[in-house]
Amino acid sequence: MTTHSTNLDTPAQNWRRVTRHPALMEYRRLALLVAVVNLTVFVLGLRDGRWLSEGAYALGPIADMALINLSLGILIRQQRVVNALFWLATRVPTSWPLWIRWGAGKVFHFGGLHSGGTVAGTIWFGFLLFAMVANRMNGAALPSDLTLGLSGTVVLLMTLMVISALGPIRAKFHNTFEKIHRFVGWTVLALFWAQTVSITWDMGGDLLHSPAFWMLCLITLSILSPWLTLKRVDVEIVKPSNHAVIARFDYGDTPFPGSSNAISHTPFGEYHSFANIPDPGEPGYRLAISRAGDWTGRFIDNPPDKVWVKGITASGVARIEVLFKKVVYVGTGSGIGPILPHLLAGDVPNRLIWSTRSPRKTYGDALVDEIEAHTESPLIWDTDTQGKPNLPALALQAVRDSGAEAVIVISNQKLTRKVVHDMESLGIPAYGAIWDS
Repeated sequence: MTTHSTNLDTPAQNWRRVTRHPALMEYRRLALLVAVVNLTVFVLGLRDGRWLSEGAYALGPIADMALINLSLGILIRQQRVVNALFWLATRVPTSWPLWIRWGAGKVFHFGGLHSGGTVAGTIWFGFLLFAMVANRMNGAALPSDLTLGLSGTVVLLMTLMVISALGPIRAKFHNTFEKIHRFVGWTVLALFWAQTVSITWDMGGDLLHSPAFWMLCLITLSILSPWLTLKRVDVEIVKPSNHAVIARFDYGDTPFPGSSNAISHTPFGEYHSFANIPDPGEPGYRLAISRAGDWTGRFIDNPPDKVWVKGITASGVARIEVLFKKVVYVGTGSGIGPILPHLLAGDVPNRLIWSTRSPRKTYGDALVDEIEAHTESPLIWDTDTQGKPNLPALALQAVRDSGAEAVIVISNQKLTRKVVHDMESLGIPAYGAIWDS
């Protein structure tokens, strides 16, 4: 049985409270790593003259750095790459030391490479534009006006995308953020192609022999691939209350536990991802959708009979459960959706703490009965009758009682970060969504 100290005053635990603070989470460490690597390359380039050639700025090396960073930022979020990262991380056996498995479980923080790469790529493109203007002001014939204009537009649009992705702005104007990232992103991709062709023409080079050409081919395929699977599918809606619905699908292959799919009312509209709930041995899957905003509200009030689905089934945070011998799941409200498939599959022994308002009235007797039948001594906390629970304390007690090695929490941002921080301060591996860009 795994034991964990509860005295928060020891030096080790105080140190962990600092190093495991959300401000220092792995996502941000990865973004910082990208920044440090790029700054190092830039400084070394200043020392060895890499950015200058015969008195003028060398556009090629600068453009290469911009494209390398942008490629990292885009490809790391590609669904097949994400699934490959999760597959690799979950190969670590439970016989390995806990600290190794703890780190492997943080695989879902890969978004730090996305943020770091795209921001660094934008800065490098800004440097490239500066270098182009400087060369022209110094009397150089190249780049052409077309290349200069395309480059300026790219930098402007990429800066807009970066600003819209900042946490406070993204949270306040989420729908606008989604539209900017989709439609402005597509525009930027088209401009990249035009810019690459124009620069190659300026330099008198061969497009097919340009590394930028093949990298752009890969980026374009990565961006297009989810849309190549776009389809309209039937959905059956069960509405136990005005707060939540259970959506059932029966198409294609049955998804694996710990995965999600993105659905929308319209093919090029607002897509939302929900955790798949497959029934072992049965085709199809379900989604638990609760009222959490305008989109989900419309979905519940006017249940559709068909929705659009794009992309492939992608891995989610709870898939890392297999790294541990036993886990404690902590969920609030519709957070039971990502948890339920793991309870049904039973691949890893677990304990459940689920806090929600009137569980049977909100989600229906069938769902609650299913939960109770597939996990050991679940704690289902009715906030309407019992008030708000102290979830970190309940999670710690469940870890002590069950000997679990890790805690996985599916809740809102504030509560998720609190539970994860409190558990990891005590030396207990803990995982939850990070709301990355």
